[in-house]
Amino acid sequence: MKKLALCVALALAAGGAYAKDWSTIRFGTDASYAPFESKATDGKLAGFDIDLGNEICRRLNAKCVWVEQDFDGMIPGLKAKKFDGALSALTITPQREQQIAFSAKLFNTPTRLVAKQGSPLQPTIASLQGKTVGVEQGSIQETYAKQNWAPKGINVIPYQNQDQVYLDLQSGRLDAALQDEVQANLGFLKTPRGAGFAFAGAEIPTGAAAIGLRKEDADLKAKIDKTIADMIKDGTYKKIESKYFDFDVYGG
Repeated sequence: MKKLALCVALALAAGGAYAKDWSTIRFGTDASYAPFESKATDGKLAGFDIDLGNEICRRLNAKCVWVEQDFDGMIPGLKAKKFDGALSALTITPQREQQIAFSAKLFNTPTRLVAKQGSPLQPTIASLQGKTVGVEQGSIQETYAKQNWAPKGINVIPYQNQDQVYLDLQSGRLDAALQDEVQANLGFLKTPRGAGFAFAGAEIPTGAAAIGLRKEDADLKAKIDKTIADMIKDGTYKKIESKYFDFDVYGG
């Protein structure tokens, strides 16, 4: 009987039945995407995603460790176990869901084109033909532009991070930039470096953002999903949201 019990215990251990120790949770983030994640003047990470992640860790009695990662390396870094979750305005897409799991939704914001103020440019093939558009490498905007625009004669240039996109937009090397609407508005247009630029054309719906997780870490996903639900229910999500936005970013 003891042998049988030992065999069962070994089999369960081999199958990963024992929950992992989540006393420390490591989140990967690209700190070039204010107001979601950026670096404050003191060098510390700040932003909506950062506050959400810290609150999740607090409620799970876990130590939060933040790992800076360029956005195009977010999913490879997660899969390579450089961190346990990708918390960096990561949009849920079918392509990404083939590689990783996602937490419950954190927010849902559309994509917008930014160009010189008064520019006639629109987020259409006819308007952008022959023009150069900057996108952040690995972003949903890069995927959208390369699938829908690049084959039609629009020059799509990917950059390692969003700050580099804006630098080339300011210098005139780009005709336009494509990125998250809220990020563009609060992280660029409403700052001194965004002077002389504006949104060009209508919104492009691109889906909800969530925390990227490894598929095998189902126990961590369950813990995080419950915590997100609790934060929404008890008003903590709204309290954190109000620090950064005067409108609803959660969406329907």
